[in-house]
Amino acid sequence: MWALILVWGCLLLPGYGAMVGPKEISGFEGDTVSLQCTYQEELRTHQKYWCKQGGFLLSRCSNTIYAGEDGQETTEGRVSIQDSPQTLTLHVTLRKLTLQDSGKYYCGVSKLGRDESVLVSLLVFPGTSRSPTQPDFTSAEDTPLSPSSSSSVSSVSIPTVRILAPVFVLLALLLAAGLAALGSCVLRWRKEAHLATETQRNGKVHLSHLTSEEDEAPSQDPERDMIPEPPLHMSGEELGFSKFISV
Repeated sequence: MWALILVWGCLLLPGYGAMVGPKEISGFEGDTVSLQCTYQEELRTHQKYWCKQGGFLLSRCSNTIYAGEDGQETTEGRVSIQDSPQTLTLHVTLRKLTLQDSGKYYCGVSKLGRDESVLVSLLVFPGTSRSPTQPDFTSAEDTPLSPSSSSSVSSVSIPTVRILAPVFVLLALLLAAGLAALGSCVLRWRKEAHLATETQRNGKVHLSHLTSEEDEAPSQDPERDMIPEPPLHMSGEELGFSKFISV
């Protein structure tokens, strides 16, 4: 009894790591995305498939696409899958994505009991993306910028800004040094002008003081100092004799 339960559990439960794939893929509208799911050696001969989550009743899948035998590629609509037993890889390609393609998908292997599968989330963004390998011959004046082209322009301008940033910093430092030198020169010139004004003012005050002292001093006649005046009480003969001596 326990052996049957164990065998049934092994059939129902998926093998650990029996199939591995990406957890999430994304793209823009109109893009083509591809993914690979790998499986173990014991699943080489089993049938592989790709489906979208959300089946009816007991089925968990809808729009199931099975891989062809002997490595042949199978295409249904915009989806192609190909099994490569040599590399134990299942290749899935989705073309011309639409917003309705967003959802969860299974990359699975059919086997007795519960299938081995990997749940993959697909995200489709609105807008279009431009491949970097495709040259653009349209003129910028004739065609407006799309979101993808603006993002490419911004991605190009960011390294340019990083390169020019040190140059801007150096120019700012040189400008600041020049302003500081100019300010120090102006300050020095003002101090020298103020000192010269004070010196000139002090010289004028000193000169005016000397002039006033010369005006106040009495004028003296050296010849008058050398000839003595006759005394007030001298007689006529003494006065004549003194004049004769002086001549």
